[in-house]
Amino acid sequence: MRNSGSTTFERRSYNLNLAGLRRGLASLFARPVRLLGTLAAALLVMIGASRASADEVTRWNQAATDASTVADTNSLTESCVFSILHVAIHDAVNAVESRYEPYLPGTSPAPGASVDAAIASAAHATLIVLLPKSKVSFDAALEETLRTISDDTRKAAGVKLGRAVAAAILAARENDGENRTVQYTPGTKPGEYCPTPPDFAPAFNAHWGSVTPFVLKSSAQFRSADPPPVNSLRALAEIEEVKAIGGSKSVMRTAEQSEIARYWYESSPRGWNRIAREVLAARHFDVWENARLFALVNLAMADGYIANFESKYHYNYWRPVTVIRQSGDSEWLSYLPTPPVPDYPSGHAVEGSAVATVMARFFNTDFISFSMTSGAPYPGITRKFWSFSEAARENAASRILNGIHFSTAVSAGYIQGERIGEWVFEHALRPTKPGPAIAASPVSEKAAH
Repeated sequence: MRNSGSTTFERRSYNLNLAGLRRGLASLFARPVRLLGTLAAALLVMIGASRASADEVTRWNQAATDASTVADTNSLTESCVFSILHVAIHDAVNAVESRYEPYLPGTSPAPGASVDAAIASAAHATLIVLLPKSKVSFDAALEETLRTISDDTRKAAGVKLGRAVAAAILAARENDGENRTVQYTPGTKPGEYCPTPPDFAPAFNAHWGSVTPFVLKSSAQFRSADPPPVNSLRALAEIEEVKAIGGSKSVMRTAEQSEIARYWYESSPRGWNRIAREVLAARHFDVWENARLFALVNLAMADGYIANFESKYHYNYWRPVTVIRQSGDSEWLSYLPTPPVPDYPSGHAVEGSAVATVMARFFNTDFISFSMTSGAPYPGITRKFWSFSEAARENAASRILNGIHFSTAVSAGYIQGERIGEWVFEHALRPTKPGPAIAASPVSEKAAH
């Protein structure tokens, strides 16, 4: 790769090609060998069941992602949909056998229930409410799973359990404030957000910072520090940076940088759930681990958006296109469309950093290699990464390359995301008993290369 330039964050320096980080460190981390039992026959049964159920978790994640894409669900709503889905799945499997704390207390244990039936029923019951246009597809997916379970007693118990946990989490989020509206008045002073060209759409979801968080104590718990004053040297330098590299007609942005900008432009929940699926596909984790990882990833993203929008509308900071046009370049446009929300801090940076932090904690290492192919609106671009943080930093930097954020917004977003990811991992879905840290297996690491 070419050396494409660098963006400096408050805590670290990030170079877009990140050649120095690509050392293949993932192979140094090995998953501890676990004692699974003494009877060979029982061992085979346990492994087979865990793998099937783990695949069931991923299958419903894919089904939800596909349905959300078809419905063109916005990223904020999507993050809540995926969180509710995966909290229900997590609580269902841990009611069959308790390994991790449930998200909601009070679910009755169901040790004899079918794990796959519980997963499918929990997923189905949440998704037909949250994404009703795809009910026919969800019905078919549920029936497909239930047909494979021969024990009618265990199947019925799993269905009952799944429906119960789904009803509980849906009820808990019923009055979370997602559907409230607030009156928003655009700014008129220098530094204040106002609708941006070319369509000048009204501000989007100004109320989202008042939605009840899933794990955080409050949406303002990790509010970002103040952005730079509009006439400060730093702010003026960042205006010139975005103007030069982020414009629709920029001659400084390289082909690779333009690709990076397009690659990361899609919905964060869709992209980062795809990354989670890619990472898990190469590893031999059981249903409890898969269910927990998807739940933690999506809880971090849901709370990431809630906290981010609290900061965004608290500071109400203008977008690059506004100040660049007011400074004399009246025809300037960002390389990719500017979302109709305030600049500071970057929501995309928050989402990527929060997920990378959760996944590094989950695997007990940041250095897990993976590749991912982008989805809409710029599908088919494949990039490879040597660590979660490498991907998250490239994701964050892409917002400068496509001309929609100042670098301080990106830096603040990354820091806010780290704090949210750490908090979610430390306070949600914790092990019920201390155990060995999860890490990538040697076999799966070889497969990743």
